[in-house]
Amino acid sequence: MKILSKDQIYEGDKLTTERQNISSTDLMERAGTQIFNWLHTRMQGAQVPIHVFCGIGNNGGDGLVVARHLIIHGYHVKTYVVNCSDKRSKDFLINYDRIKNVTKDWPTLLKCKEDFPSIASQDIIVDAIFGIGLNRPVDNWVKSLFMYFRNTKAYTLSIDIPSGLNTERSPKDEDGVVWASYTLSFASPKLVFFLPETAKYTTQWEILDIGLDTKFMTDVSTQAELVGKYDVLPMYKPRGTFSHKGLFGHALIIGGSYGKIGALILASKAVLSSGAGLVTVFIPKCGYVPLQSSFPEAMVITDIENEFISNITFNITPAVIGVGIGLGVHPKTIRAFETFLKQNQTPLVIDADGINILSKNKSLLKLVPSASVLTPHPKELERLIGSWEDDFDKIDKVKTFSKTYNLIIVIKGANSMTVFQDKIYINSTGNPGLSTAGSGDVLTGIITGLISQGYESLSATIFGVYLHGKSADIAVQKYGYESLIASHVIEYLGNAYIDLFKEPEVSKMSEGESTKKESKK
Repeated sequence: MKILSKDQIYEGDKLTTERQNISSTDLMERAGTQIFNWLHTRMQGAQVPIHVFCGIGNNGGDGLVVARHLIIHGYHVKTYVVNCSDKRSKDFLINYDRIKNVTKDWPTLLKCKEDFPSIASQDIIVDAIFGIGLNRPVDNWVKSLFMYFRNTKAYTLSIDIPSGLNTERSPKDEDGVVWASYTLSFASPKLVFFLPETAKYTTQWEILDIGLDTKFMTDVSTQAELVGKYDVLPMYKPRGTFSHKGLFGHALIIGGSYGKIGALILASKAVLSSGAGLVTVFIPKCGYVPLQSSFPEAMVITDIENEFISNITFNITPAVIGVGIGLGVHPKTIRAFETFLKQNQTPLVIDADGINILSKNKSLLKLVPSASVLTPHPKELERLIGSWEDDFDKIDKVKTFSKTYNLIIVIKGANSMTVFQDKIYINSTGNPGLSTAGSGDVLTGIITGLISQGYESLSATIFGVYLHGKSADIAVQKYGYESLIASHVIEYLGNAYIDLFKEPEVSKMSEGESTKKESKK
């Protein structure tokens, strides 16, 4: 699913009115009616007090449309205009006149804290104060109104975006943003719904189709996409009847040190469980017996040293190499890694201490083959690109890093992001159960296994992140968040593949239309 920027949303609105020969007021009516339909379907006429707060721009116009339809259908509605400016948009004024034609209870004008209405916790607040066009901090009395919303504990529904939230930067003051229970966003989710600093402003969100021009939506190229089942399904490579292991590649996993051999077991199991034909693991001698006894499907090569890697040599020709898991940073290991990079031409998936070594020796980055994949956790990412001011600055720095070295970066988190050049692919699967030791090792193994099978590196990363999260989503139904461990993710990878071809249940919203904010990795 494409994630439109603010400018692209404006462009889509403009093209829609031109190509469909409708006015902007007609488009606003369509949007507001969709929100009313959403509410009406769920409330079925229930007489819960609904407080609709409208700004004086187009978002406020949407709110007036919603309020008018609620009034016409007999709901208990009170409408307010948040008078934060003397300027009114044309469509706001048109809909202000329309609502006066259906009720004698005209909208109440709010100008200061003394005007705030009484709201009970069981009431509903509809937030239609500011939309995506807001480009300044809100006035203090409006900020007090937002804080009042929170203090009432009433269910708060935001239209398109929580008021006060900017689409292109993190807020400086969290009290200057509405904290929505639910956000109904038009045509496309907003990037801010997926960032750690800003996702908290809406507990859940859903996309409403307001009929933007189909050709525009098809042709527009966005810098961010939300990845769901039907985005990764075309990437899947089916197997033929006469397939054999030689067709699915030989992957090599390099890493391990004394006390960290378990990470290699997890990664190598994930390689084969994701579909690679063969996997060989290069480890220090101390890992030979644990790995051979716990994972007989793997082949093993050992270093001359017992407790760490000192010299990376092997006599196989792998399709891909996953390196860095449990590697450690012994001086001999660092030298061995440097020598390996100078000699290697094979695509890499680099994790953990492999990334830490690169962070301390950035000149080595130019030795990493193009389109290799780096999978850092947040602290490893910070060591790699430096600190950042906010999530937008982090993304910009990752993009710059990716373009500079032509590498694919996974930003791990509640909505893991795959970044390559200027493009961001936001994953839609996963859950808080992935906040457990070894889940990153499994992800590295999955991506490595997919590249081994012939998946192009970017597709393997996007698909691998999706499968990793989906496997956890299936496993958590049995184990729960707290008891989920990394081995369970490997165990349920097959279920994640099978799920690709399952028809969605009619009673559930289609994937990508609605999501719940959760912290995962």
